[in-house]
Amino acid sequence: MTLTSRADGREILRLAVPAFGALIAEPLFILADYAIVGRLGTTALGALGIAGAAVTTLVNICVFLAYGTTAAVARQAGAGDLPRAVKQGVDGMWLAIAIGAALIAVCWPIAPWMVELFGATPDVADQAVTYLRISLLGTPAMLVILAGTGVLRGLRDTVTTLTVSIGSFTLNAVLNALFVLVFGWGIAGSAWGTVLAQTAGAAVYLATVVRAARRHRVPVRPDLAGIGALGTAGIALLIRTVCMRVVLLVATGVATRMGDAPLAAHAIATQIWTLAAFALDAIAIAGQAITGHALGAGDVRRTRAATRTMVIWGVGYGVVLGLLILPLAPVIPHLFGAEPTVATHLVSVLWLVALLQPLAGLVFVLDGVLIGAGDRRYLAWASAATTVVYLPAAYLVIHLGGGLVALWAALGLWMAARAVTLSLRANGRAWLVTGA
Repeated sequence: MTLTSRADGREILRLAVPAFGALIAEPLFILADYAIVGRLGTTALGALGIAGAAVTTLVNICVFLAYGTTAAVARQAGAGDLPRAVKQGVDGMWLAIAIGAALIAVCWPIAPWMVELFGATPDVADQAVTYLRISLLGTPAMLVILAGTGVLRGLRDTVTTLTVSIGSFTLNAVLNALFVLVFGWGIAGSAWGTVLAQTAGAAVYLATVVRAARRHRVPVRPDLAGIGALGTAGIALLIRTVCMRVVLLVATGVATRMGDAPLAAHAIATQIWTLAAFALDAIAIAGQAITGHALGAGDVRRTRAATRTMVIWGVGYGVVLGLLILPLAPVIPHLFGAEPTVATHLVSVLWLVALLQPLAGLVFVLDGVLIGAGDRRYLAWASAATTVVYLPAAYLVIHLGGGLVALWAALGLWMAARAVTLSLRANGRAWLVTGA
């Protein structure tokens, strides 16, 4: 191993290990909700699956607040301009607040229609609307967390994000247990617990970014030009994310039409997948920061070397995660209080979830590297192309009456298409643009 690869390995570990803890906190938020709400029965669990998918979609559509900010801040920091790097972060926070307020205004009145799109039964739909409307109140906080996370990652500080995530997750679990199991507020209690925990986390990020702005003499008042520029730059990442969310929403819709038990099983399997994905994405987060810094400093050779190292690590950790999921498959349903029919469906797809992990490791790492390089336009086009590959496969699952295994096989086809498009780009030179 060369000195460069060893140095890259240490830097990847320094960023990825705390990023891992911060990343898995988000699915752990929802997994804690599932574990507690599962005690309320299959109807409540199905409602959480639908409302959770809707909320996650709204937030993940805005993930450019984290990814775009990480790349922009890292590139400016790599070029040695820390005040400009912090200024990008301040603009990102204001943009997050504005988008969060807009989402509440738009989505609150149409919440029943959003739930109806999933084709849920009336009992499931009523509870899903309740959870969704309460959760909408926390969207500004969730988006502030995204933007604040992007700032700190770009500055290569993943320890603070880990600390905030652990605190928020702990508070979320305590409040959910208190509101649902002690106070008996039902699914509404789960939503309120999560909103309050996310608001506390957002307050910490706001304070952290404001302190950094004062230290570097960066104004914290809204800058419409800066906010607009950041929003414009994020359009391509928005397209990328929308395409990905279409895939996952279609999957939830297909599972919904299979019945309440398959829907509940799919919801839990999706959360297991998300937990594993976020674990692998820790390396991708390191990739965003390292790539942005290296290209900002004009170091193409280091960018290439770090990319190779991260790909090896991503695939390797994917193998490890797959080997962990397989033996745990019979136990996982019991962790969520799943009824026997739900457990049967869940176990039938967990083996496929496990087998897809190495491929996911490759996809997430290359995605992170290209985001860090600012290769947003290609990512948008590639995401659109892979979605076109997936949609006919999902249609065939419905048309031919396939079950959950067929649905997850279609998702596997989508991941394979992403691997091809990202690998082709990473092996070229068009994305290696240097300078601030």
